[in-house]
Amino acid sequence: MRVLPPMARACVLAAVLAASACAAPALLPGSATPWPAVALLALLYLGCESARHLPVLGRRVPEGIGSFFPVVMAAVFLLPPPAAALVAVPGGLAQGVVRRPAGVRRIWHAAQQACAAWAAGRAYALLGGRETLTGGGAEPAGRVADFPYAMLPAAVAAVVFCLVLTALDAAVLAAAEGRPAATAWRGLAGRSLVPHCVHGLAGLMMAVMWRGPYGAPAALLVLLPMYISCWVFAQYHRERAAHRATIRALVQAVDIKDRYTRGHSERVGQASTMIARELGMGDDRLEVVRIAGILHDVGKLGVPTRLLRKDGPLTPEERRTIELHPEYGHEMVRGIGFLGEARSAILHHHERVDGSGYPYGLSGEQIPVLARVVAVADSFDAMTSTRSYSRARPVATALAELERCAGAQFDPAMVRALVAAIGRHGWHPVVTSDEDLQVIPAAPGPPRRETADGAPGGTSGGSPAGASGGTPAGASGAAGEGVGDGAAGPRAGDPAGRAGGGR
Repeated sequence: MRVLPPMARACVLAAVLAASACAAPALLPGSATPWPAVALLALLYLGCESARHLPVLGRRVPEGIGSFFPVVMAAVFLLPPPAAALVAVPGGLAQGVVRRPAGVRRIWHAAQQACAAWAAGRAYALLGGRETLTGGGAEPAGRVADFPYAMLPAAVAAVVFCLVLTALDAAVLAAAEGRPAATAWRGLAGRSLVPHCVHGLAGLMMAVMWRGPYGAPAALLVLLPMYISCWVFAQYHRERAAHRATIRALVQAVDIKDRYTRGHSERVGQASTMIARELGMGDDRLEVVRIAGILHDVGKLGVPTRLLRKDGPLTPEERRTIELHPEYGHEMVRGIGFLGEARSAILHHHERVDGSGYPYGLSGEQIPVLARVVAVADSFDAMTSTRSYSRARPVATALAELERCAGAQFDPAMVRALVAAIGRHGWHPVVTSDEDLQVIPAAPGPPRRETADGAPGGTSGGSPAGASGGTPAGASGAAGEGVGDGAAGPRAGDPAGRAGGGR
């Protein structure tokens, strides 16, 4: 325990002492503890917790399966509170741990589960749960539970079990890591309440069948489908974790290649989510929008690094090469099925509602909704982020520029949604720095000047388009992207004078 802070050690010790006090009455002479039932339930719980370490059809049970509490909840419903606390100890000691010290963490799990089982048992008894479980009869064997009244004490017991577990976890987190205990507890309880209630329902089913005509063997039938359900649910979460890791790896690859825009992807995902939420999109689509914003520039992995980091004028050929990045990105993610609608946003986030964007020159409603969302979020972050060649603009200035260009470059509905969302919630972006920015210098040429939007512009006539415009895309001076990611203002010689333009 020497690796733990003193307060955390004290918290673990207090939990062990409390668990000992909870379970001790079951060990006293004359306690009438039903030892056969205690032993059977304790072995079942131990087996369920140990099964994840054994190969299943050549594979291991996913680590995300979590603790299997239906057996403990069945003990809460069937046994006196001290005996239920004893049932929780073997399985708690068998739980797998990742971080050290492993022994202390296992002792902690056993102690907190014993305390939670005792508290849940007390709550269940106070609400008359035993009577509802046995149908009010003096002899429980073969009686039918008193439904639906049996569910109320069981639900309260499951909630108490969850609250005690999460309260103890919050206490040790506060002691070990200095987190606010109340904040940690609310977060843990919110995530854990529904799963614990489901486990409580399964435990009630076990208890009812245990008290039925066929006894304990019938109760065991509940475990297999419940365990398989937990395994499938863990597989789902494992797959989601793999998806997140894939997205994170792609974003990190882009950030490493183009350090001008490090952190830009996460901020675009954040702003895109704000717009989508303001538009009333559902939770599932919000996640797709967030992923679209994060991966919108993944195609830069196919663009030569020297062009992405070039600090001088772009030639027309270089500009055309950079403008291929939406198509590169779409090709790269086309086979990733879970991205779904996000793929169209990656391909079309540089289209303009007036039809002068790229790669296909779509206009208005032809542009996918998610692409229109990401386009606004991309330009907003470009204008409000500090780069090596331009300072960040105030949020109010960036929003005003977006509003000025709504209807020509941006979908007005998306702009209004972002303005409303920031007005309501503010803008708290992911912060990154560019202290280690590496720049490939341009060949010596005419001195740079500031464009109309305050970003470094090209020469007045020699580059493809300076601030004064040279292409239809740059003629309006509108807010948004030039080429590529939408850095705040075009780099020297970039082909667009649109405010917030970049690569």
